[in-house]
Amino acid sequence: MFCGLIRGRSKAYKTGGRTHTMRAKLTAISVALALWLGMGWINATRAAATESPSAGPTLEQRVADLEAYVNNGARVSAVSKVAGPGPGHNAWMMTSAALVLFMTLPGLALFYGGLVRRKNVLSILGQCLGLAGGVSALWWVCGYSLTFAPGSPVLGSLRYAFLNGVSARPNTDYAQWVSQNVFAIYQMMFAIITPALIIGAVAERIRFSAIMFFSIAWMMLVYFPLAHMIWGVDGLMNGMGNPHARIKAIDFAGGMVVHMSSGWSALVLCLILGKRLGFGREIMAPHNMVLCMVGTGMLWVGWYGFNAGSAVAADVVSANAFVNTTLAAVMGLMAWGQLERILKGRPSVLGMCSGAVAGLATVTPASGFVTANSAVLIGLVAGTASYAACSKLKAKFGYDDSLDTFGVHAVGGTIGTFLTGLLATTEANPNLATNLGDVVGQSLWRHELLAMAITLVLSVGATAAIAFALKPWLELRPSREIEDQGLDINDHGEEGYILE
Repeated sequence: MFCGLIRGRSKAYKTGGRTHTMRAKLTAISVALALWLGMGWINATRAAATESPSAGPTLEQRVADLEAYVNNGARVSAVSKVAGPGPGHNAWMMTSAALVLFMTLPGLALFYGGLVRRKNVLSILGQCLGLAGGVSALWWVCGYSLTFAPGSPVLGSLRYAFLNGVSARPNTDYAQWVSQNVFAIYQMMFAIITPALIIGAVAERIRFSAIMFFSIAWMMLVYFPLAHMIWGVDGLMNGMGNPHARIKAIDFAGGMVVHMSSGWSALVLCLILGKRLGFGREIMAPHNMVLCMVGTGMLWVGWYGFNAGSAVAADVVSANAFVNTTLAAVMGLMAWGQLERILKGRPSVLGMCSGAVAGLATVTPASGFVTANSAVLIGLVAGTASYAACSKLKAKFGYDDSLDTFGVHAVGGTIGTFLTGLLATTEANPNLATNLGDVVGQSLWRHELLAMAITLVLSVGATAAIAFALKPWLELRPSREIEDQGLDINDHGEEGYILE
């Protein structure tokens, strides 16, 4: 370049031409400018390369985020390239939500519907359907917020009222990779089935409007506070999720929140209402065991969403709960069936159905915390204890628990919660070591007993208070004439079956 410049200048001086001199100067300036711009671009590129890590996650951070997603762990990068929910975990939770709703509609509806007399089958179906609507609306208004929003150790706040702020982004208080709105709907399905279990104890003798009013009040006074105390991020008894919990209890999928609360409440309510007309004098056999058996199968299938879904992820804990759910149901079914064969000469289909449900209810609080062999033990205990409660205890005390809600759910939930305290192990769920390493395998059972006592007192006390408060202005039980005729035609103006 410089040689060309010298040649140009020499030629210009020799010829004396001003044009040649100007061209040489312009050429030199252009070349120098090109060199300056080129060096500037190189320096800028180097600076950008040096500063790039602060503009976003590094490759290592992005890989770590993917590993966290696969293993259901916390995100590594504050600015993640996987910023939203994890598709696989979200898909499993949406499936689980549908499975839990399937437990109530149609599972529980058919199970209970088959066990009542023909004149009351539509009444049971209508009560299950009505609760699905009423509880869902209440959950949207305030239920989710009072249960899962931060508040006090006993009850949440109204931060999420009307699902305000509940979006598709995860709420990391409860799940790293599941949308909060999906989590909210999943938990709504638990809220639906819990009061629906209660109607089994008072079937055929409570009016539709009465069970609706009772259930709304019961959800406010029992379910929302109890669920918050055990599952809420700042709950009094949330040993897994609240490091400051006063009582370090665990309940994987609802032994206390669902089964104990509904079962003990059901016993109190059936005692307050009294026995069905003709109880002990008339045969009140199930009108359709086919419906009962089909409903049992649906409950069993739905229970996988109930228990395995409570891991709030498709991970190893969920897989363990899935296995334990299966084994406990099988063992409960076999235990009840074998007891009937030994004591009565043959197993009944109703007995095997009840044994399976008892196994499922009893393993619920333990399903994500125990090994497979412990689940087998829980299932055997469940079938035996629930059989004794339904066939011996009820006969001894003479209470009219129409469809054995107390004998299966209260007894199963109570025993299962206590066994959870004895059998829970970090081998089955490593997360137990986070906040409970000092009590698992040692004093955890004491914390379970304290939580069980609070659950029992709250359920029994609130149920009695609600029932006696409603009695003066709301007719809980139909008249003798209506009860004798049946609730289908009187509560709904329809009949489950039309006889030709």
